[in-house]
Amino acid sequence: MKNDFKFCPNCASKNITNTNNRKWECGDCGFVLYNNSATAVGVIIVNKVGQILMEVRAKEPKFGMLDVPGGFVEHGETAEVACVRECREELGVEIKDLKYLCSFPNTYEYKNIQYKTCDMFFIAKIADDAKFKLQADEVSNIKWCDLKNKQDLYNLPLAFDSAYNALVFYLGEK
Repeated sequence: MKNDFKFCPNCASKNITNTNNRKWECGDCGFVLYNNSATAVGVIIVNKVGQILMEVRAKEPKFGMLDVPGGFVEHGETAEVACVRECREELGVEIKDLKYLCSFPNTYEYKNIQYKTCDMFFIAKIADDAKFKLQADEVSNIKWCDLKNKQDLYNLPLAFDSAYNALVFYLGEK
């Protein structure tokens, strides 16, 4: 998969060059576009018996596969605020005891464009009696998974490598 422009987004010239899928330059108008990593968050929500909440994705990429709640950090937002917002939006719940865990690079492909991301993962809890209200266009279902080791993760249809790596890290840290 290669991100490419056939025309300059500024002047429509065909005189645009691509350097390592990271920088595009127009030889006619001087337009420069950098493709830097986007920031995203994931939240490992753990219940009182140690199970981890997994979402079933309701959209591409990776429709039907499992992921932890999360998403892209919006402009002007901290990673922690993004965690709270994403859990409210996707699950309809309030998280508590949010703690940073780790980060991993990821590739998020959407509509034939590859987005390189830096995914920051956090651990959080929710109230034992939390009532879920799933955002239907994002999450089709949730599952509480009893994950004790790497082998348990092999059996899950995880959507993204970064979530797999964060869960391995979490299991090694607890």
